[in-house]
Parts: sequence; structure tokens; C-alpha cells
Amino acid sequence: MASLPKVLLDASLSASANALGIAGSMASGIIEYLAEGTSTKRLHPGWAAQSGLKAALLAQNGFDGPRTVFEGQHGFFFGFADHAFTPDFGHLTDGLGEDWRMAGLAFKSYACGTMCQPFVDCAVRLAADGVDPDQVTDIVCKVGEGTVHRLWEPLAEKQKPTTRYSAKFSVPYCIAAGLIDGAAGFEQFTESRIADPTILRLAAKISYQIDPANEYPANYSGHLTVTMADGSVHEVDQPHLRGGAKEPLENQELRAKYRANAAVGDIPDDLANALERWCETAFEAPDMAGLAQFRI
Repeated sequence: MASLPKVLLDASLSASANALGIAGSMASGIIEYLAEGTSTKRLHPGWAAQSGLKAALLAQNGFDGPRTVFEGQHGFFFGFADHAFTPDFGHLTDGLGEDWRMAGLAFKSYACGTMCQPFVDCAVRLAADGVDPDQVTDIVCKVGEGTVHRLWEPLAEKQKPTTRYSAKFSVPYCIAAGLIDGAAGFEQFTESRIADPTILRLAAKISYQIDPANEYPANYSGHLTVTMADGSVHEVDQPHLRGGAKEPLENQELRAKYRANAAVGDIPDDLANALERWCETAFEAPDMAGLAQFRI
């Protein structure tokens, strides 16, 4: 659904209800981008924010929307769920106005899919421990069954992704890049890097094993069993998503990620530094008007 900036617009209850109804006709997107590794997922958050703002402005100016946008016969829930299920609206209303989801948001450590992150952590840890990728004979990953269709199959495509974006949702590629480069940043998802024979040779040795005890989707974890040419075995585990509530990123990691993003965006150093300083006091600012100075 679209993201509705009620606080920003200080809307009335009636206008908020209408805005939600209007937003029901502006849903953010689907995940079919996975089929061909296309870039449409990048549209989703921005499109949702833009649509939410437009919906709120329309509602403020008298445009109405269905109040039953969620629970109605043709509403959001019945549009995306089996009608045989009895809906539990407590998931929406419990803690309303008190439980703020923003506090549970996670920052990604790497430039790839969220569910890939714990596996990359394992690979980067092995790289730091000096494991030689050239001596790896195979890597088996324990995975949740629900992740297979997104991150593992078709396995031949995941072991040799055809686009930069599909590589971001390929656990074999992400692990191989993490073990060889010790990183999975923007540089690991270029046209030349996804065709690198060294990475692809290692990715071809990576497979999965469904773990019935895996907690997905309640928890994202990673587990690698790495067999070496001399017969030795390394096992490494990342029990949860690093960067989330269970293990927040350190401040210096967040700053490093910000600076890497700024560099890729060709933001001048002086502007990037000024924005970083502004962000440090953003929560004490009376409003967000100060952001205007950073328009490029």
C-alpha cells in the first residue's frame, strides 16, 4: 500500500480515512521482478511514498475514498488473501498510536536482498578468517523452504545470474562475492563483476538444503557448511539479520554505508559532509525544512 504522511499533513480523521481509501488504488507493486531480474523493485518505496502524499492531498481537498479499503468485499485483504481465512484485524489495531514500526526497521549491511544478508555475513567472516576460495570444493546452505523460489531457484540462473539486479537476489552469487572480495557492495554488482569467472566458478559449487527448523519468515538467518579440498570443513552461522533490532549496525558502519552511497550518487564531498552533519541533529529539528538546502 501507499505510505501515508498523516503527521506531515496533520489530516483530520475523515481525511485520513479517505486518504487510505484513495491509496488503495495506488498500491506499490508486486515481486514479479524476480522472474527476470529486472529493476522494478527499486520503484516500490518511492512510488508508495509519492502515492501516499498524493492520496493525503487529494483527501484534504475533498476527494473521497472507500472507508472499507482494507476489510471490504473487494478490499485489500480479500484482494491478496484467501477468502476462506477469517481476518484478524487486531494485527492492525493493537498498539495503534503507540507501537511505532519505524523502531524495528533494519539497515542492510550489503547491496543485495535482505534474506541474502546473513549468508553474506557468513562468507565475509570466512574471508576474514583466511579461508581460500580456490580450495573450496562445495558449500551447502541451510535455508527456509519459503526462500527457495526467490533466492535459489532456478539454481542454474542463481549460480550464474544474467543481470546485475538478479545477482542481488542470488544467494550463491552473493556468497561467492562475499568470500572472494570480503564484501558485497556496489562494486560486486557491476556488469563486469557478475560475469567474473572466479566468482562464477565458486557460485557453481554452492547449493542449498531445506532446514525444517528454519524460522523464516519470522527470522532471517544464514548457515554455511564449507568443505575444502583437503577434507576439512568450516561451519559458520549467522542467527539473525545483522542491522536489525537484534544486532544493530555500529554507527561507523552506517556512516561508511552512507558515504559509499553518496560516492555512487556522485554527491560532492562538501554536500555529503553537510548532509551527514544535518542528519545528526535531524530529530531535534522543528521540521524538515532544512533538507531543502541539499537539493541537487
